[in-house]
Amino acid sequence: MDPLRLPPGIASEAIAICARIRDNGGRAYLVGGCIRDMFMHVIPKDLDMEVFDIAPEALRDLFPSNLFPTGKSFGVYKYSNLPIDIGIPRQESAVGFGHRDFEIFSDPNLSLPLAASRRDFTINAIYWDPLENCIEDPFGGMVDMREKVLRHVSPKFIEDQLRVLRGMQFVARFDLHAAEQTINLCRQLTLKNLSAERIYAEFCKLLLYGHSIGKGIQFLHQTKCISFFPELAALGPCRQDPIRHPEGCVLRHVACALDAYATLRPELEWDALVTGFGVLCHDFGKPACTRWNRAGRLSAKGHARAGLVPTDKFLTRMRAPKQLIKEVLPLVEFHMLPRQFSRPEGATQRALNWLAYNVQRIDRLLVVARCDNMGRPPRTPNLTGENTLENLAFEANLLKSPPIPLIRGRDLQINFGMDPSPKMGPLLKRLFEAQLDGKFYDLTTGVAHAKKILKKIGGQNFRKFRRCRKRLP
Repeated sequence: MDPLRLPPGIASEAIAICARIRDNGGRAYLVGGCIRDMFMHVIPKDLDMEVFDIAPEALRDLFPSNLFPTGKSFGVYKYSNLPIDIGIPRQESAVGFGHRDFEIFSDPNLSLPLAASRRDFTINAIYWDPLENCIEDPFGGMVDMREKVLRHVSPKFIEDQLRVLRGMQFVARFDLHAAEQTINLCRQLTLKNLSAERIYAEFCKLLLYGHSIGKGIQFLHQTKCISFFPELAALGPCRQDPIRHPEGCVLRHVACALDAYATLRPELEWDALVTGFGVLCHDFGKPACTRWNRAGRLSAKGHARAGLVPTDKFLTRMRAPKQLIKEVLPLVEFHMLPRQFSRPEGATQRALNWLAYNVQRIDRLLVVARCDNMGRPPRTPNLTGENTLENLAFEANLLKSPPIPLIRGRDLQINFGMDPSPKMGPLLKRLFEAQLDGKFYDLTTGVAHAKKILKKIGGQNFRKFRRCRKRLP
């Protein structure tokens, strides 16, 4: 493997910390995710350091103004304002069923293999001394990285339920395949006692950093832990029309769509989460809607709207932010509509306006629709509708923002002498709907349309508005 290189921004500080610890009788190793990432040519965002042969009190005395304890008394310290965590070797024993129900024993004189045995996967149990450029790999993590294997460190793996979801996102991020023994251990775990926030965090990592996201979903299926997510579990037995979906069941389709999403993922994190969860949930309505049609083919008519309730339940259960749920639901409901723009009769200004109003962000909907279309291997995707919609939305300045009402309350005041009141609201709503229907396209034609509506309201009301001004436009 290539030599390890520390992140440029904190390399000198990390080396200085290790050198000072060595000069005072200790030995500092970098360990865990930062080593894994460096071996896989990913720049780590933070560094985890484990210090042997020096007592916690002595360690604090070495850096009196730089070490700050984090969490409970785990023997872990944050180094100043740098992304460096420094810990004392420790052992953990489960004392309950929750992710945090552990008894911690810190011991600076613990042997390195014993200290490494508390870690989850072999790829996270590699130690590196940057001063000596020495690797300690007691569980064969380097071989597993080279062979793309996800393997547990020890039988104590099952003491932490979160490790199943960590395995899910590691498989997706690094394109790994799980060892059979690890899958069998995961089948013994339950996710019932995991906090919803931790579950949501692991799904976010899956969607934000995964390159083979479908593998992560397949890992959940293999370990049978998908049963703790009933909306996902229901997709496995749900068959599809083999002509339209040669890839197989709905779960397989969603996995393929997520792999496509990894290539189309937006750069901004929030956009990536909204579209990622949109792709993950877009076919949650199919199990309730799939049936044989008169032609003898499987059909899931109405599944887009039917997916709203299970999507809301899935995201609410893991306590996803309410704003995220609000922005994901329209992507699920309208993910089928972009394909109608492949037909001339479907690519109308009215259809574009209403779609932009309903989803707010057409660019996000296009990501979900394209992933849906690309998630049918070996079928070649037809993206004519999506491409046409993107061009139309761009020209109409509706790609990243919804339509803006052309007629506002002040326009009714200026042109018709109407006084501000709650009664103005229904009229403005009616005018905005007419705008979306394409009945007017600027302020002048909007005022003319408002005049027609006011005439229809009734003679007396219209004459009242007319008396407020000398001349109607």
